[in-house]
Amino acid sequence: MKRLLYIMGIFAVVLVSNCSEIPENNDPILGVWVKTELQQDASKNTNSNVKEEWTFNDVYLGRYERFKNGSLEYSTDFSWEVDNGVYSLKYEVDQLNPLQLTMDLPELLLQNGETFATKQ
Repeated sequence: MKRLLYIMGIFAVVLVSNCSEIPENNDPILGVWVKTELQQDASKNTNSNVKEEWTFNDVYLGRYERFKNGSLEYSTDFSWEVDNGVYSLKYEVDQLNPLQLTMDLPELLLQNGETFATKQ
């Protein structure tokens, strides 16, 4: 009798664990967003191409990377959340300030009404 109850218990645990479903996040921000700038160094009389990338994934985490002239200069993780269409990004390091962004169309991120990044 104990053996039958033990087998039924294992069956119940397997059945319950297989029936649980992970909710799918279909937020339009998911993917890679890019911002590119040309920076001038007046003291050296040179230009630098700076590219920033934010990769948003579906578990409210992401990766920020900064490239200068094609070489990775900086990389860190961030967490994100959305509240009434405002996306808040908080970096793992304190050197970078948190961001508040909104989306315009499915391919533009705005900060204070101005284009911040585009979807790649």
